Amino acid sequence: MSSPRPLFPELAGLRWPLIQAPMAGAQDARLALAVGRAGALGSLPAAMLAPEALERELQIMQAADLPCNVNFFAHVPPDAAQAAAADARWREALAPLRAELGLDEDAGPVPASRQPFGPAMAEVLERCPPAVVSFHFGLPDAALLARVRALGCRILASATTLREAQWLQAQGVDAVIAQGMEAGGHRGHFLDTDPDQQSGTLALVAACARALDIAVIAAGGIATAEDVRAARAAGARAVQVGTAFLCCDEATTGPLHRARLLDPQAPTALTNLFSGGLARGLHNRLMAEFGPVSPLAPPFPLASAALAPLRAAAERLGRDDFTPLWSGTNRAGCRAVPAAEIVEALAAGFLPAD
Repeated sequence: MSSPRPLFPELAGLRWPLIQAPMAGAQDARLALAVGRAGALGSLPAAMLAPEALERELQIMQAADLPCNVNFFAHVPPDAAQAAAADARWREALAPLRAELGLDEDAGPVPASRQPFGPAMAEVLERCPPAVVSFHFGLPDAALLARVRALGCRILASATTLREAQWLQAQGVDAVIAQGMEAGGHRGHFLDTDPDQQSGTLALVAACARALDIAVIAAGGIATAEDVRAARAAGARAVQVGTAFLCCDEATTGPLHRARLLDPQAPTALTNLFSGGLARGLHNRLMAEFGPVSPLAPPFPLASAALAPLRAAAERLGRDDFTPLWSGTNRAGCRAVPAAEIVEALAAGFLPAD
């Protein structure tokens, strides 16, 4: 049986219109390579990498002669005064938990762990241009985006509502990633930040497919071949899948996180506690202490710095109390197998049903 029409015909070697979602903290080039060798598009998350580290990852992909998607954040960091005040409040709120674990008072703020796309990363892309560049939280400024476009990279960006998708189309992106509420990790919203304005994946895909002239990529809640078929029936030209890859052999997901992912009964929630931005993850103690969403958490991406010593101390005790356990709502496809098996299982959704 033949493969479906590719999302980007010029990307030689891609058999399936399937993108492995970029997952910072749970992967490196090894996962992207495995996915690429299986005929799908591997991704590299860049928001938590230094430029030198990203360049090394890109060189690995290029040495294998495999196309890849490099993902960047496009958020606007909070101003310094706001950041300092918010960080101080957050550290005060966390003080009883530090005392419980016998941790000394924190030394003070550390740099945010997630950085927006900027000139230094643009220079890396100019030295090692990838086939695809994607953005979360909107797009960088016009000058930076022009530098990416001049390299011939295909440009994707996430949208959580039709309004965001239409704005992205107006900026000239090649395809929109329609991120439904089921998706794990950070919500990519930038115009419509209220989750009550956002919808499930299939509804968002259908609305975007009707209204847009560019390709729509479904993201969120896609874990099986049946989910792929449903997304395609709603109008998706391709799918992006993250959670199903988190337990595969090539992922760097930690053992505590893996154990929770393999529990099909573990509930998820949208939370702002781990970074300051809304993201979907599995319940743990931090959510129980503060509620999944708290005004005490500093704005994105500042909340993670004060949590770092708590997370490290708890993990040494074998506990995931303060660990971000990112997960989508559908973990049916999450298995401890080689990534190629995950690709093969999902790719069946692009072929005629028996």
